[in-house]
Amino acid sequence: MPQIKALSEKVSTLKEQIGTEEATKNAFVLPFINLLGYDIFNPLEVVPEFTADLGLKKGEKVDFAIFQNGNPILIIECKHWREKLDVHGSQLFRYFHVTKTRFSLLTNGVEYRFYSDLEEPNKMDEKPFLEFDITKLRENLIGEIAKFHKSNFDVDKIINNASVLKYLKGIRKTIEAELSNPSPEFVKHFASQNYSGRITAQVLEQFTELVQRAFAQMISEKVNERLTNALSKESEKEKSAAPIPSPEEEEETKVVTTEEEMEGYRIVQAILRRRISKERIVGRDTQSYFGILLDDNNRKPLCRLRFNGSKKHLGVFDKDKNETKILLESVDDIYIHEGVLLATVDFYEKD
Repeated sequence: MPQIKALSEKVSTLKEQIGTEEATKNAFVLPFINLLGYDIFNPLEVVPEFTADLGLKKGEKVDFAIFQNGNPILIIECKHWREKLDVHGSQLFRYFHVTKTRFSLLTNGVEYRFYSDLEEPNKMDEKPFLEFDITKLRENLIGEIAKFHKSNFDVDKIINNASVLKYLKGIRKTIEAELSNPSPEFVKHFASQNYSGRITAQVLEQFTELVQRAFAQMISEKVNERLTNALSKESEKEKSAAPIPSPEEEEETKVVTTEEEMEGYRIVQAILRRRISKERIVGRDTQSYFGILLDDNNRKPLCRLRFNGSKKHLGVFDKDKNETKILLESVDDIYIHEGVLLATVDFYEKD
């Protein structure tokens, strides 16, 4: 789903200019429904202001309902992008049980929360089984979103997968809580395997700090190891590492910046803005490539867009400032290498 990355960048760029709930629907939510493969102009497929009568309350409407074979498969409640979603779950909860759908979506165009009825039939769960911020998408989430695409939609498969996602999410939250603030039971588990004496309150306090430090070190080492391996593999594949020429060596005459280079530059900006401000990501075109620098400093190259030949390459840098050229099938492939790009920023920030 390459279009979702374009929508992610659009939301990041335009959200400050979106002033109403209706504008949020039109600018962000309808494009999201469209990229799922549903025709937003077909009233038999996407129904706006879908009526969901609640007992004696008639005329209650949910913002959108997606239909398949004459039945609603997903109801969607939308809010303005600045609104917090936590206070609006009860409204969607009421709509859910009077429709035949197994899935509902609460969104403000930035945050998306998908619900089902895993705990009790025809009663929407209190917690979503899938939630994400579209401006901070990870690759694994794109695969989960794709399961709701019209061409893939299968209720049973999504329900089975929803259970897995629900438990994974709960386990991850438990782990995160234990790592940030270890419980006595968590600490005792490790202390009992590494300390032969009686575990007193003083020992427990000492091991609480040790457990936190041990996990922090392990996670840091794993991340660095993966980044190093990724850079090494790309270097071996391309065999094209080269030192960075000085500014004097770069001929800056007869430079023509193409729309494709600008598109690549905008994608790199969208990725790196998770770490640094947009103003620090500076493009500088040359006759050979379009360079992207940190703080407009030629000694701090972030990457190079080599689009001038018959093939497109992305030049990335390791901590020693050696360039590795990666072949791209399309400009959108830059998203695949966001980990390497973010690692380059981290190298400079640490220095």
